[in-house]
Amino acid sequence: MDAGAADRSRKGGVLVAQLSRLSLNQITTPAWSVGEAAEACVRHSVPCISLWRHKISAFGLKQSVQAVRDAGLHVSSVCRGGMFPAPDAIERRAKIDDNFRAIDEAAALNADVLVFVVGGAVPVGIAAAREMVRDGIAALVPYAEQAGVKLGLEPLHPMFAGDRSVLTTVDEALELAAPYAEDRVGVVLDVFHIWWHPNVLQQIAAASRRTMGFHVSDWPVPLPDNLLGRCMMGDGIIDLRTLRAAVEAAGYSGPIEVEIFNQAIWDEDPDAVLTRTKQRFLELV
Repeated sequence: MDAGAADRSRKGGVLVAQLSRLSLNQITTPAWSVGEAAEACVRHSVPCISLWRHKISAFGLKQSVQAVRDAGLHVSSVCRGGMFPAPDAIERRAKIDDNFRAIDEAAALNADVLVFVVGGAVPVGIAAAREMVRDGIAALVPYAEQAGVKLGLEPLHPMFAGDRSVLTTVDEALELAAPYAEDRVGVVLDVFHIWWHPNVLQQIAAASRRTMGFHVSDWPVPLPDNLLGRCMMGDGIIDLRTLRAAVEAAGYSGPIEVEIFNQAIWDEDPDAVLTRTKQRFLELV
């Protein structure tokens, strides 16, 4: 091997090492099926993937398991369980049953964690919704323990309290998780949802023994849309390096998911998006 080839090889090795914790959250490139996303991860040397349940359903659970296995991918999470609040007992029971299925899917995929977006206040009011969330988690924990699945509670920005999550801070998530074993129910930290809090670094430290996931994107100014407004890392104002350093200082060393809800990005060529994702991950995360 000539000197130039050896140098390129060394650089390639470093690049692979630096990407070793990168996980493609499937919502970042939703045009791809599970099979296409798995193949793309191999093509781009991305070692981990997070799968969404509607994509698993469309592709088939057995086929999804086979696709990630054939690709040699680590499944960092399955998105998502939760959405507990409902106005009547029949609907609440149906939601619990759907969460049992989500646990089965996460177990089949050997995912690190099943991510929970717990549901908003709209159907029943915020106080009742919080109680239904608490009851829903309690109903699922024994089943998840038997299946060997960890439940990760993801607090969302308060602007989503009405329709998506009455769980809005890390402290709230830790309180909800507290009755259960640290290795069974924990928290998922998404920078888009937590960066704004004045005590975010203290909250990250407090979550040290329960952190089960870390998601990155960015917050543009102005925010163009609540749900679809997050942007690629570096195109917003979040101090990503500080938050990653805090999460790692607290003991988390698992995959780092890039999770971006943005229609303009979804409309791009997904291979170009994944190329840019890798570049920004290396430069900014």
